[in-house]
Amino acid sequence: MRVLVVEDEEQLADAVARGLRLHALAVDVAYDGQEALELAAYIDYDVIVLDRDLPEVHGDDVCRELTAASGASRILMLTAAGQVRDRVDGLSIGADDYLVKPFVFAELVARVRTLARRSPRAAPPALERAGVRLDPARRTVTRDGREVTLNRKEFDVLLALLRAGGNLVSSAELRRSVWDEYADTGTGVLRVTLTSLRRKLGTPPLIENVPGKGYRL
Repeated sequence: MRVLVVEDEEQLADAVARGLRLHALAVDVAYDGQEALELAAYIDYDVIVLDRDLPEVHGDDVCRELTAASGASRILMLTAAGQVRDRVDGLSIGADDYLVKPFVFAELVARVRTLARRSPRAAPPALERAGVRLDPARRTVTRDGREVTLNRKEFDVLLALLRAGGNLVSSAELRRSVWDEYADTGTGVLRVTLTSLRRKLGTPPLIENVPGKGYRL
């Protein structure tokens, strides 16, 4: 499960993120509304934990833009504005849930997990290229009809390459789309994952490395 925490109080944002990671969630952090919109534009988050009183772009406007984009992310507003009219306003502009500060962390975790289960993600279509068929819904991969068993990171790297449609994907873009921003994602980690993925896909090799530019299928 991938979560974005949007909170301008950096200590609180980092504390919430650390706590969610202890519950085996992949968590990114944005400290203002503009950064949140930029991250949400290229990462499919299951849940976005969103403060309302944000710099750059107000949290209400972030919520409106994300809702208008018809994404699958569920939005949990986490804010000090706790009056009934505040909750009504937050829900009316597109939030799926509303939690008032101060809060009990166990309740936050429970609400995040509940929202993720409610996510109305339509089954994405299978992707095919060069004899490789990847089904995102069933998380299965075949090459020329042969089943290929991949771990989660290998699968997500292959998915990113297939989505690029043969275009180059930089190392930074792969790390950003597959790992959360606090994971140990140096070039060595990515290289090991790609080496294993190449081996499992078999011959002839399908993943091309263009030095200094990135990878493509």
